[in-house]
Amino acid sequence: MDTTARLRTMLGGGPASSPTPEPITVTVARVVRPDRREAFERWAQDILALAASFPGNLGATMLHPGEGSSEYHLVYRFSDDESLAGWELSAQRRAALEHEAELVGEARYARVAGLDSFFTRPAAPGPRWRLTVLTIAAVFAITSLFQLLVTPHLTAWPVEARLLLSACVVVTGLGHVVMPALTRLFRGWLRPRRD
Repeated sequence: MDTTARLRTMLGGGPASSPTPEPITVTVARVVRPDRREAFERWAQDILALAASFPGNLGATMLHPGEGSSEYHLVYRFSDDESLAGWELSAQRRAALEHEAELVGEARYARVAGLDSFFTRPAAPGPRWRLTVLTIAAVFAITSLFQLLVTPHLTAWPVEARLLLSACVVVTGLGHVVMPALTRLFRGWLRPRRD
């Protein structure tokens, strides 16, 4: 296999490859009526547990408001668009949202995918050093492969062009291929259970 074909295979390119599903993070900010906060928190725990039971769910959590605020944030993370759609279109979610109207004054919805989702904090984070170690290992692996397989063929290129290509390969490989796979593979190590 020639170098170009190897590089295309490493990056998931070529006609035979299919797009890699990207994790999706959804945040819903809800301003809760002051007299309904306790009821809302019970409702939120129920809907988060329900979302966590759906296929493809990578975590669900509630962020409490700061002092002087009544804005809660519910954060859902799903492995791909299809899994998120399964949750958002479900009869269970629809039924749960009917009970929310009497508790909430205002709601805002935000969604991020792909590389943005990679940098979104996980719902139940483990020690940050573990993600740092995993990221360093991934960058080292991608950079090493690039140096071994590609750089020898680019000696005539200016150093700036080689560095730019290297940066593009590392960031693309990291955000779209390597880190999504590694975070799934090392999920238990990255976010150990706290019993």
